[in-house]
Amino acid sequence: MMDPEAKEGGPLQEAGGAGADGGPRSGSAECGVASPFRWLRRLSRELHWSFVLAVFAVYGACQGVGNAVGVVAAAYYSKDVLRLQPSAAQFYQGIVDSPWVVKPIWGLLTDVVPVAGYRRRPYFLLAGVIGATSMLMISLQSNLGLIPAVLALTVQSAGAAIADVTLDALVAQNSITHPPLAADMQSLCGFCSSFGSLIGYSISGLLVHSMGAQGALGLLSIPSALVFSAGILLKESRVTNFSYKQVHKKFYKAIQTMGTTLKCPEVWRPCLYIYVSLNLSLDIQGGMFYWYTDRLTGPGFSEEFVGVIYAVGAVGSLLGVVLYQSALKDYNFRSMLLWGQVLSSLTGMLDLALVTRLNTKIGIPDYVFAVIDCGVSVMIGKLQWMPVLVLCSKLCPPGIKGTFYALLMSIQNVGLLMSAWWGGLLLHTLNVTRSEFTNLWAVVLIRNISRLLPLMLLFLVPQSDQNSTLLPAEMLHDDESTEPVKDGSGSVEFSVLVADDSGCHPPVEDVQDERIKVTDDVGGDVELIPLMNTNRTVG
Repeated sequence: MMDPEAKEGGPLQEAGGAGADGGPRSGSAECGVASPFRWLRRLSRELHWSFVLAVFAVYGACQGVGNAVGVVAAAYYSKDVLRLQPSAAQFYQGIVDSPWVVKPIWGLLTDVVPVAGYRRRPYFLLAGVIGATSMLMISLQSNLGLIPAVLALTVQSAGAAIADVTLDALVAQNSITHPPLAADMQSLCGFCSSFGSLIGYSISGLLVHSMGAQGALGLLSIPSALVFSAGILLKESRVTNFSYKQVHKKFYKAIQTMGTTLKCPEVWRPCLYIYVSLNLSLDIQGGMFYWYTDRLTGPGFSEEFVGVIYAVGAVGSLLGVVLYQSALKDYNFRSMLLWGQVLSSLTGMLDLALVTRLNTKIGIPDYVFAVIDCGVSVMIGKLQWMPVLVLCSKLCPPGIKGTFYALLMSIQNVGLLMSAWWGGLLLHTLNVTRSEFTNLWAVVLIRNISRLLPLMLLFLVPQSDQNSTLLPAEMLHDDESTEPVKDGSGSVEFSVLVADDSGCHPPVEDVQDERIKVTDDVGGDVELIPLMNTNRTVG
């Protein structure tokens, strides 16, 4: 599973608590905190209860509880069942996370390729089926080899990514048709993900201890089954008169538009910094996990306590969001990223103190110091991550916001994947194995120093504050991604608007031969379904 901090690019964090349009939150979001049941009833009434169910299934069950349990269970599965070395475990984990790198492909599929007349239902069903099947295969096959196991975990990761991007498209669609509820939908997604993660990490160690790693992974079929159920129950409008012959043209034009946008210096410069900073923040969690659980040279933490450590990290993540929202969201990007990198390097020294057992020399037990270490490190990581998400949201031009945001998240996921592979290579080079941790302190020290190297490219990041507009004025021309066309019969048709590659700003032209008609299969009402996700995706 992708690093939970990497994937927590949910809508709640994208604009530092702002609404979908970048403005302040509506008062209804605050009412949701004071009266959650009334708030949920309102969302269910105005957006349909099946949408709220889909949010709980994808963000709460799949990405929240499921991802948290999966992180701990997969670590023990690699160590105790597959018997992998730390460096090999990190390499294969990068392969497992690869479906998140190609999120724009999943987004384009769900936007432009309806199946049996539906754009969302079939993809929820597909995500549920492949996720549940792959996890059941792991739990029921006691002698599953390395390659089949990695393949099954990768398929489950693909199911989670498909469900994620499909729900993103639903949120984008509802943000267009119900603008006052955009902030409420963002809050619902963020709360489900955060509290789901907290619950999942809290029970993960107990599940691994009582059922084993394979049994705990088998339980991940339950969140996938909930996603499948959400696909069955989802109220969705049916697309008719769709020409599949035009699909390849739409893919080409969307890719062309994103490529044109990336050529703008205002876009590629911060993207380059983000990629390099993630690439050089070496991920050595494989080595640290093996040391945590080693009973000879390490502290020998139990499965239950490892789950507690991760749960405290989830609390630290929530505290990071609160601290950022209350005190840091108005600072400029360059200052935030500067201090984020510096504090990340400094908090990494807590790992060094733990590995060298300096904490025991000053009278702090390993279990206390490890909890403090994880809570502080994850909180700082969240503070470092939040302005990056805001920066990415500011780089998305009108008309392709959702798809381009998915592209930016994919660039970051590539950086995280390379970070895991570079960290695995470092562990292998310094001979950190399942039972040999003599040079682990050097690995930690090198990682901490490498976190400072991206500061040499900090000039690529704009000095603007987080409320400023970053894109050139010509790119902010509010071209709509869809245009309604009345046909005189009361039904609605609209044309997909696409861009050519002239200049930095992708101009928009009307393609008259790519019209589709949208009808509601429930009550005969007519709804506008955008062919592109125009609001947000989660990283």
